[in-house]
Amino acid sequence: MTDHNKRLPSMSSLSALEAVARHKSITRAAQELGRTPSALSHQLRFLEEELGSPLTVRDGKRIELTLFGARYANEVRKAFSVLSGAAGIAGDIGHQGRLTISSTTGFGTYWLCKNLYSFRATFPHVMLTLRVPPTLTDVSDPDVDVFIVHGRAGTWPNHWSELLSETHYVPICSPSFLNERGGKITVDDLGSIPLIHLNGTQDWALWCSSRGVEMPLPETGIFFENIAFSLTAATSGLGVALGVDIFSRPALTEGKLVQVLQHEVKASDSYFIVTKYEKRDQAIVKLFIDWLKNTFNASYHQD
Repeated sequence: MTDHNKRLPSMSSLSALEAVARHKSITRAAQELGRTPSALSHQLRFLEEELGSPLTVRDGKRIELTLFGARYANEVRKAFSVLSGAAGIAGDIGHQGRLTISSTTGFGTYWLCKNLYSFRATFPHVMLTLRVPPTLTDVSDPDVDVFIVHGRAGTWPNHWSELLSETHYVPICSPSFLNERGGKITVDDLGSIPLIHLNGTQDWALWCSSRGVEMPLPETGIFFENIAFSLTAATSGLGVALGVDIFSRPALTEGKLVQVLQHEVKASDSYFIVTKYEKRDQAIVKLFIDWLKNTFNASYHQD
Protein backbone atom coordinates (compact mmCIF):
# COMPACT_ATOMS: atom_id res chain seq x y z
CA MET A 1 0.00 0.00 0.00
CA THR A 2 1.24 3.47 -0.83
CA ASP A 3 2.06 5.57 2.20
CA HIS A 4 0.19 8.82 1.41
CA ASN A 5 1.51 10.40 4.62
CA LYS A 6 5.12 10.17 3.52
CA ARG A 7 6.48 13.63 2.74
CA LEU A 8 7.21 14.12 -0.95
CA PRO A 9 10.24 16.07 -2.19
CA SER A 10 9.58 19.70 -3.11
CA MET A 11 8.60 20.57 -6.67
CA SER A 12 11.52 22.99 -6.73
CA SER A 13 14.09 20.27 -6.08
CA LEU A 14 12.42 17.87 -8.53
CA SER A 15 12.44 20.50 -11.28
CA ALA A 16 16.13 21.11 -10.53
CA LEU A 17 16.94 17.43 -11.06
CA GLU A 18 14.86 17.19 -14.25
CA ALA A 19 16.56 20.26 -15.78
CA VAL A 20 20.07 19.03 -14.86
CA ALA A 21 19.24 15.64 -16.37
CA ARG A 22 18.42 17.31 -19.70
CA HIS A 23 21.23 19.86 -19.81
CA LYS A 24 24.03 17.93 -18.08
CA SER A 25 24.99 21.33 -16.72
CA ILE A 26 24.20 23.14 -13.47
CA THR A 27 24.69 26.55 -15.12
CA ARG A 28 22.35 25.95 -18.08
CA ALA A 29 19.74 24.30 -15.86
CA ALA A 30 19.86 27.27 -13.48
CA GLN A 31 19.42 29.70 -16.37
CA GLU A 32 16.38 27.81 -17.63
CA LEU A 33 14.75 27.78 -14.21
CA GLY A 34 15.67 31.36 -13.37
CA ARG A 35 17.75 30.36 -10.33
CA THR A 36 21.38 30.73 -9.35
CA PRO A 37 23.74 27.76 -9.87
CA SER A 38 24.44 27.81 -6.13
CA ALA A 39 20.74 27.55 -5.27
CA LEU A 40 20.30 24.70 -7.76
CA SER A 41 23.25 22.78 -6.31
CA HIS A 42 21.80 23.19 -2.80
CA GLN A 43 18.46 21.82 -3.97
CA LEU A 44 20.11 18.77 -5.52
CA ARG A 45 22.00 18.07 -2.30
CA PHE A 46 18.81 18.40 -0.25
CA LEU A 47 17.05 16.00 -2.62
CA GLU A 48 19.90 13.49 -2.28
CA GLU A 49 19.60 13.71 1.51
CA GLU A 50 15.85 13.17 1.33
CA LEU A 51 16.19 10.16 -0.97
CA GLY A 52 19.24 8.74 0.79
CA SER A 53 21.15 8.12 -2.43
CA PRO A 54 23.51 10.15 -4.67
CA LEU A 55 21.94 11.53 -7.84
CA THR A 56 24.87 13.12 -9.67
CA VAL A 57 28.62 12.75 -10.19
CA ARG A 58 31.12 15.19 -11.69
CA ASP A 59 32.89 14.29 -14.95
CA GLY A 60 35.31 17.14 -15.51
CA LYS A 61 33.22 20.23 -16.21
CA ARG A 62 30.13 18.16 -16.95
CA ILE A 63 27.74 16.71 -14.44
CA GLU A 64 26.40 13.20 -14.98
CA LEU A 65 23.58 11.32 -13.28
CA THR A 66 24.15 8.15 -11.32
CA LEU A 67 22.16 5.10 -12.41
CA PHE A 68 19.67 5.82 -9.64
CA GLY A 69 19.63 9.51 -10.53
CA ALA A 70 18.88 8.79 -14.20
CA ARG A 71 16.03 6.43 -13.31
CA TYR A 72 14.60 8.83 -10.75
CA ALA A 73 14.83 11.77 -13.17
CA ASN A 74 12.98 9.73 -15.79
CA GLU A 75 10.14 9.07 -13.34
CA VAL A 76 10.07 12.75 -12.40
CA ARG A 77 9.77 13.65 -16.09
CA LYS A 78 6.80 11.29 -16.42
CA ALA A 79 5.17 12.87 -13.37
CA PHE A 80 5.70 16.35 -14.79
CA SER A 81 4.02 15.24 -18.00
CA VAL A 82 0.98 14.13 -16.03
CA LEU A 83 0.92 17.43 -14.11
CA SER A 84 1.23 19.37 -17.36
CA GLY A 85 -1.83 17.57 -18.64
CA ALA A 86 -3.69 18.47 -15.46
CA ALA A 87 -2.66 22.09 -15.89
CA GLY A 88 -4.04 21.97 -19.41
CA ILE A 89 -7.38 20.78 -18.06
CA ALA A 90 -7.38 23.64 -15.55
CA GLY A 91 -6.55 26.04 -18.36
CA ASP A 92 -9.45 24.72 -20.41
CA ILE A 93 -11.78 25.32 -17.51
CA GLY A 94 -10.70 28.59 -15.98
CA HIS A 95 -7.60 30.17 -17.56
CA GLN A 96 -8.34 31.16 -21.10
CA GLY A 97 -8.21 34.48 -22.90
CA ARG A 98 -5.80 37.08 -24.22
CA LEU A 99 -3.22 39.02 -22.25
CA THR A 100 -1.21 41.92 -23.64
CA ILE A 101 1.96 42.89 -21.80
CA SER A 102 4.10 45.98 -22.30
CA SER A 103 7.70 45.62 -21.12
CA THR A 104 10.82 47.74 -21.40
CA THR A 105 13.33 46.31 -23.85
CA GLY A 106 15.86 45.43 -21.15
CA PHE A 107 13.47 43.58 -18.88
CA GLY A 108 11.79 41.86 -21.82
CA THR A 109 15.09 40.75 -23.34
CA TYR A 110 17.04 39.72 -20.26
CA TRP A 111 14.33 38.33 -17.99
CA LEU A 112 10.75 38.13 -19.25
CA CYS A 113 11.28 36.28 -22.54
CA LYS A 114 13.67 33.86 -20.83
CA ASN A 115 11.09 32.94 -18.19
CA LEU A 116 7.76 33.02 -20.02
CA TYR A 117 8.15 29.29 -20.74
CA SER A 118 7.01 28.50 -17.19
CA PHE A 119 3.90 30.67 -17.53
CA ARG A 120 3.07 29.09 -20.88
CA ALA A 121 3.64 25.59 -19.51
CA THR A 122 1.22 26.20 -16.64
CA PHE A 123 -1.35 28.26 -18.58
CA PRO A 124 -1.08 27.10 -22.21
CA HIS A 125 -4.47 28.50 -23.22
CA VAL A 126 -3.65 32.11 -22.35
CA MET A 127 -2.73 33.91 -25.57
CA LEU A 128 0.12 36.34 -24.94
CA THR A 129 1.14 39.48 -26.79
CA LEU A 130 4.31 41.32 -25.79
CA ARG A 131 4.84 44.97 -26.74
CA VAL A 132 7.65 47.48 -26.26
CA PRO A 133 6.62 50.94 -24.99
CA PRO A 134 7.85 54.15 -26.64
CA THR A 135 9.48 55.23 -23.35
CA LEU A 136 10.56 53.42 -20.18
CA THR A 137 7.65 54.85 -18.16
CA ASP A 138 4.86 54.84 -20.75
CA VAL A 139 1.51 53.30 -19.74
CA SER A 140 -0.69 54.98 -22.34
CA ASP A 141 -1.49 52.01 -24.61
CA PRO A 142 -5.20 51.25 -24.04
CA ASP A 143 -4.84 47.69 -25.31
CA VAL A 144 -2.19 46.70 -22.76
CA ASP A 145 -3.29 44.78 -19.66
CA VAL A 146 -0.03 44.82 -17.66
CA PHE A 147 2.90 47.23 -17.97
CA ILE A 148 6.43 46.52 -16.71
CA VAL A 149 8.07 49.94 -16.53
CA HIS A 150 11.25 51.56 -15.23
CA GLY A 151 10.68 54.75 -13.28
CA ARG A 152 9.86 56.20 -9.89
CA ALA A 153 6.92 55.68 -7.54
CA GLY A 154 4.08 58.08 -8.12
CA THR A 155 4.78 58.46 -11.84
CA TRP A 156 1.53 56.77 -12.89
CA PRO A 157 -1.52 58.56 -11.42
CA ASN A 158 -4.87 56.80 -11.70
CA HIS A 159 -3.11 53.45 -12.06
CA TRP A 160 -2.39 50.61 -9.66
CA SER A 161 1.36 50.05 -9.31
CA GLU A 162 3.69 47.89 -7.25
CA LEU A 163 7.47 47.80 -6.94
CA LEU A 164 8.93 44.74 -8.63
CA SER A 165 12.64 45.39 -8.12
CA GLU A 166 15.15 48.07 -7.35
CA THR A 167 18.11 48.25 -9.71
CA HIS A 168 21.81 48.74 -9.03
CA TYR A 169 24.64 49.78 -11.32
CA VAL A 170 27.59 47.39 -11.50
CA PRO A 171 30.88 48.31 -13.27
CA ILE A 172 31.54 45.53 -15.80
CA CYS A 173 33.70 44.74 -18.81
CA SER A 174 34.85 41.75 -20.82
CA PRO A 175 37.69 39.53 -19.51
CA SER A 176 39.75 40.43 -22.60
CA PHE A 177 39.37 44.19 -21.96
CA LEU A 178 40.49 43.67 -18.37
CA ASN A 179 43.45 41.46 -19.36
CA GLU A 180 44.65 44.07 -21.86
CA ARG A 181 45.01 46.42 -18.88
CA GLY A 182 47.01 44.08 -16.72
CA GLY A 183 44.06 42.35 -15.07
CA LYS A 184 43.12 45.31 -12.88
CA ILE A 185 41.19 48.56 -13.29
CA THR A 186 41.03 51.16 -10.52
CA VAL A 187 38.93 54.27 -10.02
CA ASP A 188 41.93 56.34 -11.10
CA ASP A 189 41.88 54.60 -14.49
CA LEU A 190 38.36 55.72 -15.39
CA GLY A 191 39.52 58.93 -17.02
CA SER A 192 41.81 57.11 -19.45
CA ILE A 193 39.65 54.16 -20.58
CA PRO A 194 36.49 54.07 -22.73
CA LEU A 195 33.34 54.24 -20.62
CA ILE A 196 30.10 52.87 -22.02
CA HIS A 197 27.15 55.16 -21.26
CA LEU A 198 23.45 54.33 -21.36
CA ASN A 199 21.07 57.21 -22.16
CA GLY A 200 23.52 60.00 -21.43
CA THR A 201 26.05 60.39 -18.63
CA GLN A 202 23.68 60.13 -15.66
CA ASP A 203 24.64 56.55 -14.85
CA TRP A 204 28.37 57.18 -14.50
CA ALA A 205 27.78 60.56 -12.87
CA LEU A 206 25.70 58.86 -10.17
CA TRP A 207 28.29 56.13 -9.65
CA CYS A 208 31.21 58.59 -9.44
CA SER A 209 29.28 60.85 -7.06
CA SER A 210 28.61 57.91 -4.74
CA ARG A 211 32.36 57.23 -4.63
CA GLY A 212 33.27 60.89 -4.19
CA VAL A 213 35.37 60.97 -7.36
CA GLU A 214 35.30 63.34 -10.31
CA MET A 215 33.26 62.32 -13.33
CA PRO A 216 35.53 61.59 -16.35
CA LEU A 217 35.04 63.77 -19.41
CA PRO A 218 32.17 62.46 -21.57
CA GLU A 219 34.41 62.63 -24.66
CA THR A 220 36.21 59.51 -23.44
CA GLY A 221 33.04 57.43 -23.63
CA ILE A 222 30.73 55.62 -26.05
CA PHE A 223 27.01 56.38 -25.88
CA PHE A 224 24.11 53.97 -26.38
CA GLU A 225 20.35 54.40 -26.07
CA ASN A 226 19.55 50.71 -25.61
CA ILE A 227 20.65 48.45 -22.75
CA ALA A 228 21.07 45.48 -25.08
CA PHE A 229 23.54 47.52 -27.15
CA SER A 230 25.51 48.64 -24.08
CA LEU A 231 25.81 45.12 -22.66
CA THR A 232 26.80 43.74 -26.05
CA ALA A 233 29.41 46.48 -26.36
CA ALA A 234 30.82 45.60 -22.94
CA THR A 235 30.88 41.89 -23.80
CA SER A 236 32.68 42.70 -27.05
CA GLY A 237 35.46 44.56 -25.23
CA LEU A 238 34.61 48.14 -26.16
CA GLY A 239 34.94 49.51 -22.63
CA VAL A 240 33.60 49.49 -19.09
CA ALA A 241 29.83 49.74 -18.69
CA LEU A 242 27.54 50.20 -15.74
CA GLY A 243 25.42 47.11 -16.08
CA VAL A 244 22.06 46.74 -14.35
CA ASP A 245 22.64 44.00 -11.80
CA ILE A 246 19.59 41.85 -12.61
CA PHE A 247 20.48 41.80 -16.33
CA SER A 248 24.26 41.41 -16.02
CA ARG A 249 24.19 38.50 -13.57
CA PRO A 250 23.92 35.64 -16.11
CA ALA A 251 26.86 36.96 -18.17
CA LEU A 252 28.89 37.44 -14.98
CA THR A 253 28.11 33.88 -13.89
CA GLU A 254 29.14 32.51 -17.28
CA GLY A 255 32.37 34.52 -17.30
CA LYS A 256 31.41 36.58 -20.36
CA LEU A 257 31.66 39.70 -18.19
CA VAL A 258 33.60 40.54 -15.04
CA GLN A 259 32.90 43.09 -12.33
CA VAL A 260 35.94 45.37 -12.32
CA LEU A 261 35.11 47.64 -9.37
CA GLN A 262 33.33 46.27 -6.31
CA HIS A 263 31.28 49.35 -5.53
CA GLU A 264 27.64 49.17 -6.65
CA VAL A 265 25.18 52.04 -6.53
CA LYS A 266 21.40 52.04 -6.36
CA ALA A 267 19.83 53.56 -9.47
CA SER A 268 17.33 56.38 -9.18
CA ASP A 269 14.66 54.36 -11.01
CA SER A 270 13.21 50.93 -10.27
CA TYR A 271 11.05 48.37 -12.04
CA PHE A 272 7.33 48.56 -11.36
CA ILE A 273 4.26 46.56 -12.34
CA VAL A 274 1.48 48.89 -13.49
CA THR A 275 -2.10 48.30 -14.59
CA LYS A 276 -5.39 50.14 -14.64
CA TYR A 277 -7.43 49.87 -11.45
CA GLU A 278 -10.34 48.37 -13.34
CA LYS A 279 -8.11 45.58 -14.69
CA ARG A 280 -6.23 44.73 -11.48
CA ASP A 281 -8.83 42.23 -10.25
CA GLN A 282 -9.43 40.54 -13.59
CA ALA A 283 -8.58 36.86 -13.17
CA ILE A 284 -6.10 36.68 -16.03
CA VAL A 285 -4.31 39.89 -14.98
CA LYS A 286 -4.10 38.76 -11.36
CA LEU A 287 -2.78 35.39 -12.56
CA PHE A 288 0.05 36.99 -14.53
CA ILE A 289 1.01 39.51 -11.85
CA ASP A 290 1.18 36.78 -9.20
CA TRP A 291 3.29 34.62 -11.50
CA LEU A 292 5.59 37.54 -12.35
CA LYS A 293 6.26 38.48 -8.72
CA ASN A 294 6.74 34.90 -7.52
CA THR A 295 8.97 33.85 -10.41
CA PHE A 296 11.07 36.99 -10.32
CA ASN A 297 11.60 36.78 -6.55
CA ALA A 298 12.58 33.11 -6.89
CA SER A 299 15.14 34.12 -9.54
CA TYR A 300 16.94 36.80 -7.55
CA HIS A 301 16.32 36.21 -3.88
CA GLN A 302 17.60 32.69 -3.28
CA ASP A 303 20.77 31.81 -1.41
